[in-house]
Amino acid sequence: MAQVLRHLPTINDPNVLVGTNTADDAAVYKVRDDLAIVQTVDYFTPVVDDPFTFGLITAANSLSDIYAMGAQPLFALNIVGFPSKQLPMNTLAEILKGGAAKAAEAGISIIGGHTIDDNEPKYGMVVTAVINPKDVITNAGAKPGDVLILTKPLGIGIITTAMKRGMVSQSTIDKAVDVMTTLNKAGAEAMIQVGANACTDITGFGFLGHLHEMAKASGVGAKISLSKVPVIPEAWELISQGVAPGGTHKNLEFLQGNIIWDASISKESQLVLADAQTSGGLLIAVPQEKAQQLVTALVEARVPVVAVVGEIIEDTDSNILVTS
Repeated sequence: MAQVLRHLPTINDPNVLVGTNTADDAAVYKVRDDLAIVQTVDYFTPVVDDPFTFGLITAANSLSDIYAMGAQPLFALNIVGFPSKQLPMNTLAEILKGGAAKAAEAGISIIGGHTIDDNEPKYGMVVTAVINPKDVITNAGAKPGDVLILTKPLGIGIITTAMKRGMVSQSTIDKAVDVMTTLNKAGAEAMIQVGANACTDITGFGFLGHLHEMAKASGVGAKISLSKVPVIPEAWELISQGVAPGGTHKNLEFLQGNIIWDASISKESQLVLADAQTSGGLLIAVPQEKAQQLVTALVEARVPVVAVVGEIIEDTDSNILVTS
């Protein structure tokens, strides 16, 4: 993507507080000294068979970028591609109903959108939010000594790939769906309450990919302990069978040269840490003196997991050290 963006004009508008320079989760535009608009867009093809569940997942994923910035969502617009000649329209209705249900859970309405005829179903949202400019949490504020906390387990890409191959049980599917449909709202509210230096949500670039974006944007490095990173247990068995999406392999390949692996870290473990997620958790960089307070707040908010996975270190090359 960077190879494409470098051909576009440089953004010189002083009201653009967050643009494309740091690969952050959403755009932030200052309207006045005490008000900024936060906006994001995301959409993708189905990761589950049930259309209503697909709508739930997509809406949760679209809202996640807003929560990662510490903003308050206001409303959303639907983005739809649908093969109207191949699939019944009630399938689309169920997708949209799922999206509306998850938006309602977030306390917002979907007030419009746009649909095109497409060969494959695609669904997503543009989400608009607001925030005080001084309260924006970006991926570029991490500081050496910060503690890294993750709020959802990894392994979603591996499991959804296995789902398409008919290799997983219904209980495993239910675990993955529960992770993907859980809003990051509670985690964001706890983060805002306690205070954080940086945050990003874990989606297509995987845990290591988004951590590397944070490290690069912040001019720091990171140290991660594999044993502390939460993973849906079934993902380990599946990766041992060679099950992983193409995006996960591409993520790992892209990161080579920026990750320093302990000799004990297997290729399978590397793939899990690079696994392309859908609607993953928040990765929060919090000052060490606030870490326990944030852990307590996240536990009380009942987020899916609360895992202290590593720390931010000094490293101008933005390398990530991965230990066992």
